[in-house]
Parts: sequence; structure tokens; C-alpha cells
Amino acid sequence: MQENNSAAYVDEHVAAAEKMLGYHFENRQLIVSAITHPSAVENEPIWASYERLEFLGDSILGAMVATDLFEKFPNMDEGQLTRLKISLVSGATLSEVGEALGIGSLIIFGESEKGTGARGMHSALENVYESIVGALYLDAGYERTHMFVRDTLSPYMVAERAQRPLSPKSRLQEVTQKDLKCAPVYKLESEEGPAHNPTFTSVVLVQGNRIGRGSGSSKKESETAAAEDALRRLKENFRKPIQ
Repeated sequence: MQENNSAAYVDEHVAAAEKMLGYHFENRQLIVSAITHPSAVENEPIWASYERLEFLGDSILGAMVATDLFEKFPNMDEGQLTRLKISLVSGATLSEVGEALGIGSLIIFGESEKGTGARGMHSALENVYESIVGALYLDAGYERTHMFVRDTLSPYMVAERAQRPLSPKSRLQEVTQKDLKCAPVYKLESEEGPAHNPTFTSVVLVQGNRIGRGSGSSKKESETAAAEDALRRLKENFRKPIQ
């Protein structure tokens, strides 16, 4: 970790994170990594920032939210449940929740990011929420993690969200599930630029064919752009792969 982020500085942020969660980590490195922005650990091992924990937390969060919605809304069909789930785990919702929890003040940024006024805070809030879910799952187990997810997302679990306009990713998922009974698969193709201002490029595949490609300042933004590209291409020829 960069020298400007001293041990005392890290300790302060860890203590604040544990206070927010009401939980003390046995494996302290998990919560340190969960709240550490990549800009603070350039040239250090990948586990030093929140990126790996974000990957894990994203999957766990999706499963927990799906379970809660399945039990809470027994009369919703698959399409409604899908729309509601995607709304709840979207960047917009998780960023809003993260801001309400005060996650922004917990994040350990590098000097390059501090000097920009925390450019990309919207994405960082979402990413750290997911990384905290991953860290909690590894240290505290399923039930404690599920309690955190329920406590923070339950106010957003309302039926009206299932009727809202779909995001590009959710529209694409509905189309592929309805017509082909399969879900789109997103893959990160490249990451370029410095850690504090990267550009990600992702592709989306359906039945092994690349049907969309897009770029953005975060992995999720690049996936959204890829979904938009795929929806445009689907109007022309669903099974024609990108050249």
C-alpha cells in the first residue's frame, strides 16, 4: 500500500467500516482489501484492492437477492422477478445504498484519485458495497452476510421496481431468456490506462457468439455499453457474430 496511506490511516478506516457493519473481522486483510481502491495499491498484488472481493460479492449478492425476491413475491413471474432483481443490484441502486451507509468516507484512495475529488465515486461506492459483501461472506458466513444485504436492500424491494423501464443489460437478458432460454455472458476483453482513470472493454456472448462490444470507465459501464451494442445488432441478425 502506498506510503501516504499510513497504518494509522488504514486502522481508522477499518474501524469505521467495522462500526458501520457492526462486525469485527477475524481476517483483517479481508476488510482492508474490501475498502481499498486500486489507485492506493498500484503495482501491488491484485488481492490488495477490492477487485477480487467485488467479483465474489457480486455473485453472492445476486443469489441472496434472488432468494429474497422469490420468497417475498410468490405471484411474480420470471420476467418481473428478473427486472426487480436487476434493478436492486444495479449500479444506481448500490451506489445510492453505499452513499446512505457512508461507504464513501471508508474508501482508501491513492493520491492520484484523491487529487481528482474522487472521480468515479459512483462506481467506487457500488464496487465497495459488493466487495464488503464478499469479505463478510468469507469471514462471517452466509447468514451474517445475508442479514447485511437484507437490512440495506429491503427498503428497495418493492413491486413497483419490476415495472420500471429496463436497463440495456436487463432488456438483453429478457430477450435471450425468452427466445433462447439462456442468459448472456459478459467477458472483460481489455483494461487500459492508469488505475485511477482506466478504460474497460467488454464483450457479450450468446450461445458462444459475440453479439456486442462496449467500453466504459468501469467493468459494469463497459458491460452496459456492450449490451446496448448487442441490442442494436440483434435487430439485424441475432446469430451473426461480430467480425
